[in-house]
Amino acid sequence: MSKPTADNAPNAAAKGAPAVPANFLRPIIQADLDSGKHSRIVTRFPPEPNGYLHIGHAKSICVNFGLAKEFGGVCHLRFDDTNPAKEDQEYIDAIQSDVKWLGFDWAGDVRYASDYFDQLHDWAVELIKRGKAYVCDLTPEQAKEYRGSLKEPGKNSPFRERSVEENLDLFARMKAGEFKDGERVLRAKIDMASPNMNLRDPILYRIRHAHHHQTGDKWCIYPNYDFTHGQSDAIEGITHSICTLEFEGHRPLYDWFLDNLPVPAHPRQYEFSRLNLNYTITSKRKLKQLVDEKHVEAWDDPRMSTLSGFRRRGYTPASIRNFCEMIGTNRSDGVVDMSMLEFSIRDDLDRTAPRAMCVLRPLKVVITNYPQGQVEQLELPRHPKEDMGVRVLPFSRELYIDRDDFMEEPPKGYKRLEPAGEVRLRGSYVIRADEAIKDADGNIVELRCSYDPDTLGKNPEGRKVKGVIHWVPAEGSVECEVRLYDRLFRSPNPEKTEEGGSFLDNINPDSLQVLRGCRAEPSLAQAQPEDRFQFEREGYFCADLKDSQPGRPVFNRTVTLRDSWGS
Repeated sequence: MSKPTADNAPNAAAKGAPAVPANFLRPIIQADLDSGKHSRIVTRFPPEPNGYLHIGHAKSICVNFGLAKEFGGVCHLRFDDTNPAKEDQEYIDAIQSDVKWLGFDWAGDVRYASDYFDQLHDWAVELIKRGKAYVCDLTPEQAKEYRGSLKEPGKNSPFRERSVEENLDLFARMKAGEFKDGERVLRAKIDMASPNMNLRDPILYRIRHAHHHQTGDKWCIYPNYDFTHGQSDAIEGITHSICTLEFEGHRPLYDWFLDNLPVPAHPRQYEFSRLNLNYTITSKRKLKQLVDEKHVEAWDDPRMSTLSGFRRRGYTPASIRNFCEMIGTNRSDGVVDMSMLEFSIRDDLDRTAPRAMCVLRPLKVVITNYPQGQVEQLELPRHPKEDMGVRVLPFSRELYIDRDDFMEEPPKGYKRLEPAGEVRLRGSYVIRADEAIKDADGNIVELRCSYDPDTLGKNPEGRKVKGVIHWVPAEGSVECEVRLYDRLFRSPNPEKTEEGGSFLDNINPDSLQVLRGCRAEPSLAQAQPEDRFQFEREGYFCADLKDSQPGRPVFNRTVTLRDSWGS
């Protein structure tokens, strides 16, 4: 695991370090309420509907919705829908579903930046009338040249001094659809020599002849994010506009617009460190590439870093919320180890997941000295500590064990079944391997064993049996498919590749193994989608949200019992 930083140390105070608030925003909000600056806090979560939410968004959701709930305020869900060419209703629906699944709800109706397009347009006209915005004809390549660099100031556009009347006319014609995409833009007139690149006459409006999922074909000009965001916050009365650190440099522009427009409120922007999780990709563009190029099944593929993917894999909302609280909210960038997230889901499922047995690679066992036709109904606890009742396993002459639990020539220290060796079947009897039946190719297809009838619930007389293995009855067990998921990327930093390489080069070829013909204990026959279990000795599993059906279950491995990626 990576060294703890302020962003990933779960409890610095417990280690003797000075106590630091897990969330630096809490005292700020409390002070604003105590001083009367705000009587109620209003936050917002403003995703772009151009892809599914990923694990990084989970932190922002927990921060914005969590703080609002903690301080008795409200949080808005507002879609930043200013780029219709990349947006889709599918993403809008998925985002709403993910927020609710994570355990949060928004105040009032779902909001859209497009709800404010008329007002934003009027404010753009207001800036033109005040000589603070102008229509620019520079091509994107020319605009980049004029913008300068971090070391050199930019140059004023040759169109910067157009008259108010000409700018109003051109902007109206842009809105009327007279010009092609990219032919003209509306820019704020601020300072081309500013050391902050965001203040070098930023674009307010672009021409995009695109159908919009909310406004239809009403508009062919669309406001830029920076011009939309702060004013939307002001319209909604947002008190604390909380975003990630990459927007820190945008805050002066956020304030410039609010200072220069007749907005009803002036929200304050605060930035926190984004969640950087190793072994993952959180670029929506690259996640989309994984889907489009069929490296994964879909956005909700259980190997994806999307919330839909984590849900389908079997992660619980509580485990993700607890993980976000554990890593803290501050302004220190750092990389969080995936093992922390996996610890969180193991910790949750250890307490909440009932136990069951599933044989992934079945090997038939015939107990030769067990009476023909006899069946015992054995009761096993559904959980070793929690009161979850019992499940019943029929024990009879034929059963299945895992093929890996028998070896003819075992290594030293092997504690499973071997020729003439004994093991205990979980919750059942001690058996001894007497004979291995092989096919024509020498593969073991069946074991002939004998059992000690005096070992149900007690140790055998005069000998010690160390090994315990899981099993399922041959009759009554459920045939199922099991999908063994692992990390999608084999490198902690998938972006780091050889020269000319791609993050795709770091895809883990063993990230999915599909096992068919597995056998699960009878209690799993009616497993419902998203039911979670600990398969004893195998890991934590979840009935697949899309493909699993009662009587024909499909189980996804959520996480192994122990960290197999430990450094």
